[in-house]
Amino acid sequence: MRNLSSRVVSVCVFAVLATPLIFSSRADAQGLALAKYGNDFLSIGVGGRALGMGSAYTSVANDVTAGYWNPAGLARMEYPEIALMHDQRYGDLVSYNYVAGAMPLSDDETIGLSLIVSSVSSIPNTQAAGVDMNNNPIPPTDDYLGLLGGLDPSKITYFSATDVALIGSYARKVNPDFAYGANFKIIRRSLGPDYGTGIGFDVGAMYSPFNNFTLGANLQNATTTVVAWTTGTTEVTTPTLATGASYQLNAGPFTATPAVDLLFNFENMKSASEAHLAFASADVRAGAEVVYKNVIAIRGGFNEVKQFAVGAGIHLPKLIIDYSFARFSSTDALGDTHRISLELVLENDKSGK
Repeated sequence: MRNLSSRVVSVCVFAVLATPLIFSSRADAQGLALAKYGNDFLSIGVGGRALGMGSAYTSVANDVTAGYWNPAGLARMEYPEIALMHDQRYGDLVSYNYVAGAMPLSDDETIGLSLIVSSVSSIPNTQAAGVDMNNNPIPPTDDYLGLLGGLDPSKITYFSATDVALIGSYARKVNPDFAYGANFKIIRRSLGPDYGTGIGFDVGAMYSPFNNFTLGANLQNATTTVVAWTTGTTEVTTPTLATGASYQLNAGPFTATPAVDLLFNFENMKSASEAHLAFASADVRAGAEVVYKNVIAIRGGFNEVKQFAVGAGIHLPKLIIDYSFARFSSTDALGDTHRISLELVLENDKSGK
């Protein structure tokens, strides 16, 4: 296993050094773009448990979904796990799907693989459908909107947008109190006939300075994430640092886990964030979970987009079912989101035993 660990670390180091260079030959000075909200589909979150806690999961993650929230948390798994989640949001406009698997190689090492697919279909393209007041086609001119009198339905076409991320994860437990992990991401984004391809790299760590108290950190897009499009544009997504702390309280048959995360990014969010200074900004997410006899759980939290979430879960033999609910606004314009995730725990196939 030490040889495997050395090879994985070598690949991760290579990725750190090579990521900014792989697409540099494809980007020119005019095509290079710093992507504000770039690869935003990767910030939605996965797993009903984490989402029900307001996404305050950086220091809590101890299951297969840790490959998304903090790869170091995979080292806390005892058995192989498989997770599934489906999410329809914005009035069923966006379909978001997640599947992942992780397997301990030994008591100290775990590997995982995650797939995230976000898609929007049947998007109308009206660029060639404009007509003037006399129902004549409008040529592409600077005064297109001024001449626009309506649309010719027969000339409206439709396209789709799909974002895909394949994430490979590795985690190692150095000792009972400290673990680290890393992700290697392959990203494919498409918008109609155009598409972009890129890679990214995350690194994470977890540390328990004393019993029941855990600190976590996850540096996403550690080397910046670069996506090169067939249009000639190259998007660069800057790093985001998620830090968190959680404490487990035990009282008879109940276990309560309050958690808080502090997020730092460098995308010039300004007033869209809780606090900002120049191009840097910070946001808070907080949540808690109460579990009864390790069977029934209730959760609540507040995430970085100022959204309250609640959730519940039930632990069955080998199967965990989690549910979370969130409302995007006080009106019905964006609709509510119901998210259900399933985790299959292969307890009879424990690795390294």
